[in-house]
Order: sequence, then C-alpha cells, then structure tokens
Amino acid sequence: MTTPFLSTLSELVERYLSEVASSHEHLSLLRWQIGQGHRLDLRTTFPGHVTTSAIILSSDHRQTLLIDHITIGRWLQPGGHYEWDETFSGSAQREAEEETGVTGLRLHPWHRGSDLPFVIDSHDVPGKASRNEPPHIHHDLQYLFVADPARPLIAQLEEVHAAQWQDAAMLAVFAPKAATRLASVTPSG
Repeated sequence: MTTPFLSTLSELVERYLSEVASSHEHLSLLRWQIGQGHRLDLRTTFPGHVTTSAIILSSDHRQTLLIDHITIGRWLQPGGHYEWDETFSGSAQREAEEETGVTGLRLHPWHRGSDLPFVIDSHDVPGKASRNEPPHIHHDLQYLFVADPARPLIAQLEEVHAAQWQDAAMLAVFAPKAATRLASVTPSG
C-alpha cells in the first residue's frame, strides 16, 4: 500500500534522478524500499529510513554552519530523522533551527521555490545498542539554506557539543556530493 508520504517521496526521488543526480547516482536501495512500501518516515524501519539535513551557507558561500554531533563524534551539517512537515525542506529547516539556534534561515535560490533536494545521500550509520538498533542506512534529503553568520547561535546540547560557522571547504570531508555540486551554484548574495 502506498501512503501519501511514499507517493510524495517517490515523485521527489524520480524528479531528483532526472533533474539533479549525476550519472552514477541510482539510489537503488531507496527506490527498492519505496517500491516495497516500507515506512521510510519511521526511524524503526530497516534497512534504512529517511533523514533530512541542512547545508547552511553564508550568502557568499564561504562559510557553512556545522554541528559537532555527540553520537557520531565529528562535525556535520545539522539534520536528523525525518519528522512530519508540509515539505521535506521544512523538516530539514526545523532540525537546523533546533540544533543550532540559527535564526533568519531561508531556502537557497537554487531550489527555485520547490522541495527538490540538493542532494540525496544514502549512507551507512552505526547502530545503537541502547536502542536495540542495528547498523542501517540513512536516506538523507539535503537542502541548501542561507543564513547570516553574524547572528548568535545556541547549540542544543542534548544532541550536539557545539554549533559553529566554519570554512565551507569542510563540506568536502563529510558531504562530498554536496561540496561538488555546490561548486556550480552561484552565491546568493
């Protein structure tokens, strides 16, 4: 049975593959799970489920807002398990605002007012024994946002050690698809 969530996700994935993805991006597991009717909106669905994240840039694209993630133990873009919103980008925005305290966040003009992800990155994550959670896949829908680095930040210390603006070149370390794609995007300044 196809749910409205799966139908919307399926349409978004197909649009991403035809309009954005490079020739080596196939998203086979994600497409298979959609075809099987998996509840990808639930974090208890294995082998994978949907997450959303925010690549937040300064208007000149020189800086990016990152979090020092408690569980993973390294700097990453803000994001997390999908929580219902009218749009996937709205879910990513909410996660970013909660984890960093960033204000004035706006969707990057690259999105042209649509909910098309900038990147869909399916990647392995370690399980968590305390939750009886096996290693699994996060199908991460990544969205570009712009914010002012001069505004104050308040890290959500339950989930992150810190939130900090860093050189945008850091994206290449943990978000190589986004970093590569960003090279062709005009700053929004």
